[in-house]
Amino acid sequence: MPTVRISLRKGKQPEYLRELADTVYDAMHEAFNVPEGDQFVMIHQHEAEEFVFNRHYLGGPRSDDFVLIAITIGRPRDSQTRQAFYRRLNALLGERLGLASEDVMVQITTSEADDWSFGGGRMGVLTRPDALSAS
Repeated sequence: MPTVRISLRKGKQPEYLRELADTVYDAMHEAFNVPEGDQFVMIHQHEAEEFVFNRHYLGGPRSDDFVLIAITIGRPRDSQTRQAFYRRLNALLGERLGLASEDVMVQITTSEADDWSFGGGRMGVLTRPDALSAS
């Protein structure tokens, strides 16, 4: 049940943006065992003056192709699993989009099942009808 927000500078073609979204999902599917079809990605494109980043802080150099990927996932993953995800994501983005690994910044946040509603006013990821809240 992850959601992904990707921020980058304006100017990329729709095909690039779709491949970017699909690549992040593919890496999550592989490393985090995200279910098939569980893809919810928002891409935010910014003018240069609206997307400010340090080109050398804790890495770099970063180019104008820099992307910031913020992922909210359910259960926490251990450090080894997250590291495998970061590496796989960077490899796939390099192969598919030619994105340099220093141009990829990722931030992961975890949440509980009842922090989500997938629709219908239902809280959480429910598998049993009797788990619905009576309120």
